[in-house]
Amino acid sequence: MVQINIVYKNQLRCEATHEPSGTTLVTDAPKDNQGMAASFSPTDLVATALGTCILTTMEIMARRMNLALDGATASVIKEMATQPTRKIGKLAVHIRIPVKVSDTDRQKLEAAAHACPVHKSMHPDVQIPITFDWA
Repeated sequence: MVQINIVYKNQLRCEATHEPSGTTLVTDAPKDNQGMAASFSPTDLVATALGTCILTTMEIMARRMNLALDGATASVIKEMATQPTRKIGKLAVHIRIPVKVSDTDRQKLEAAAHACPVHKSMHPDVQIPITFDWA
């Protein structure tokens, strides 16, 4: 169990503190939803969580195979839906792996990407296409 403590500051801005580490981050509403976009929005953090979770889960699998994915990158493009209600509509993920791996290992790593806990926690209405660029 992990506790996150959140304080509403003002002007659609919140500060969140990760209890175990004391690390803080600030969120701000996006410009298209009355904010200043001065920091990550809450939905930006969902996109961030997905990309970082995919890379982390792939690295955990890579370690089991005695591989390392150093230098791997993820890019997530978030698209909001507005009808029937405002929500995340699509999170398009592009993964770049600069390490050469066999086809068998590639299949295992791609399966790990699709099985990350954030991906599995998303509502099925959210489109999550994942593309891979292998060295």
